[in-house]
Order: sequence, then C-alpha cells, then structure tokens
Amino acid sequence: MMNENSLHSTIKELYALPNDKFEVRIDGFIIDILRGDLLIEVQTKSFRAIKGKLSSLVESHQVRLVYPIPERKWIVRITELGELITRRRSPRKGRLVDLFYELVSIPDLIAKEGFSLEVLMIEEEEMRCSDGKGSWRRKGVSIKDRRLIDVMDRVLFRNKVDFLRFLPSDLKRPFTNRSLVDQTGVSINLTRKMTYCLRKMGAIKGVRKNGRELIFTDLT
Repeated sequence: MMNENSLHSTIKELYALPNDKFEVRIDGFIIDILRGDLLIEVQTKSFRAIKGKLSSLVESHQVRLVYPIPERKWIVRITELGELITRRRSPRKGRLVDLFYELVSIPDLIAKEGFSLEVLMIEEEEMRCSDGKGSWRRKGVSIKDRRLIDVMDRVLFRNKVDFLRFLPSDLKRPFTNRSLVDQTGVSINLTRKMTYCLRKMGAIKGVRKNGRELIFTDLT
C-alpha cells in the first residue's frame, strides 16, 4: 500500500462495500479488494504490468479489473517542497474508447467467463514537479501524484457482447477500419487497437481482405 498513489487508494475506498476485505493474499498475489468470491483489482496504470497476475487468477476465480479514465484533468504544478505554483485545466478530454490503449495488452481475458472490467470516467488532478527526474518526454517533469476529484460515470463490461457498444448502431456491415474511423471520428491508430481487441475477444471476425485492408463483421 505504501507504493499507491492517491488516486488508487481513493478509488479503492470509494469502490468498497461493507464486509469487503483489503490487501488479501490469494494464490501468491496481493488483491486490492476481496468481495465474497469476487477479486477486485484497481489499476491506474498499464494493464501490461498486471497481465500475468490477472491471467493466473481468472483461471480459478471471479476477477474484476477497475480502471479510471480522466474525462477531465487538472494539471497542478508544485515545487519540490509541495508548494502550489499553478493549476490549470488540461485541454485533453478522456473518452471511454481510450480504454483500448490499455486493453490491447489483455484482450483475450474478456473471453474468460470469470473476468469483468469496470471503467470509471473521472475528474482528477495530476501533480507535477520540475525536478529533473521525470520522463524525457516531459522534459524531466515528474508526476508526483494523481488525485480523484469526482467519478462522473461507471461502465461495466461483463462479456464480449458489451464491447459492441463501440460499433455505431448504423454502421454498415461488413466494415473496415477506415469506415469505422469515418463514422466515429476516432483516430486510425486507436481504431486498429479497437478492432484488434474485438477480434481477440471474439466479438468480431475478419471475413476477407480488400487489398491490404481487412473487412470485419460481428460474430454475435
């Protein structure tokens, strides 16, 4: 628990129900929340980091992964002593479809009967410090903490059928990545991740190719 950021620990507290147990060791792994027979894991970072853990546990347990996506974010710059410098709203707005940036690491788990995924659309603060210790992409700026402000929506995915919500109801079948981009406005990079995940979980299948472009249809 000492390695948790504020976002992770606050979500655990908000998500918990009476009689839940915290930080329970099961099959050699520490589980965030134990709710009867359900194992609940809160993940605020990469799914790749817990792929092995989830894959192992879901073979003999009911497992739910809880993942927050910041629909609204505030960037808070602080000194190395933690003093406030500035606070501004990030122009970037998170979307439910952003889930596929991480889901691409574990799409096969969706096909497992005991696995479910709940996405929390949140408002958060990200605490940053120009201490020279952060990523080169951020020019040395460190992310010191993430803090939950509000949970704006919750979306539970119990099986592969639930993921078909990402395909517009008026999308003409069969379809391609390009036709999906044209109708949703999602980038081609993210759309490819989406269709890859939907194929791996068994929600859609590739039926043929048009040149180098794969053509998909629903499996359900």
